[in-house]
Amino acid sequence: MCTLAHVFEAAGLATVALVAIRPVAERMRPPRALYGDFPLGRPLGQPADRAFQHDVLRRAFALLEAACGPVLDDHPAVIVADETPLSCALPPRYDADLPPAVDEARGLSAAYQRSRAMTGRTSVGRVMDADTVPDALRILDDVAAGTPWAEAGIPAEDTTATVLDIRAYYEEAALSLVEGPALGARQAEKWFYQSTAAGRTVVAAQRRMKESNAPFSVWFYMGPGHR
Repeated sequence: MCTLAHVFEAAGLATVALVAIRPVAERMRPPRALYGDFPLGRPLGQPADRAFQHDVLRRAFALLEAACGPVLDDHPAVIVADETPLSCALPPRYDADLPPAVDEARGLSAAYQRSRAMTGRTSVGRVMDADTVPDALRILDDVAAGTPWAEAGIPAEDTTATVLDIRAYYEEAALSLVEGPALGARQAEKWFYQSTAAGRTVVAAQRRMKESNAPFSVWFYMGPGHR
């Protein structure tokens, strides 16, 4: 973000950067930046809170009026991430002959379709569609069991995009199963990796790839770095 701000400014375009890590902005000195002490991935702060988000944007665009720069301002609010995993019911086993993650993903299909109909959009689609998610989990289950990752048939041979599609499918399905306020920043992530058979399968496949000396870029980004 800070680097792009310098590039755009050099081309004559005024920029304002919304930054989540203050020391990075201090070091890279973009022309105008607003730091928000918010959970990563939520540059506007509170999800589904229009007044709060408009306040973030208002403060950011106000930096365009600064007489000189670089300018680094702080949003006064601090938002602490809710790290409690979702409490989300998963479907019971239907076909005991299938790998648990495959059976689970099939069972979540109706919930995913409800969520997609409700929002009118989906983040699934980088390398597969929703119908292919169970097949992708079967492939990762094979990798976890010892099939070489390069021979397993991973969609587009892109482990990162494959896992992102699987996570999007699960997290969007969860939206139609969970009642209450907007989800915390890490709640869905923790639920996926700690509570679902799919999450356990992804972690097991990632571990197998690492142990088999697969390239770092192949296995590392299958999960958040802190995991």
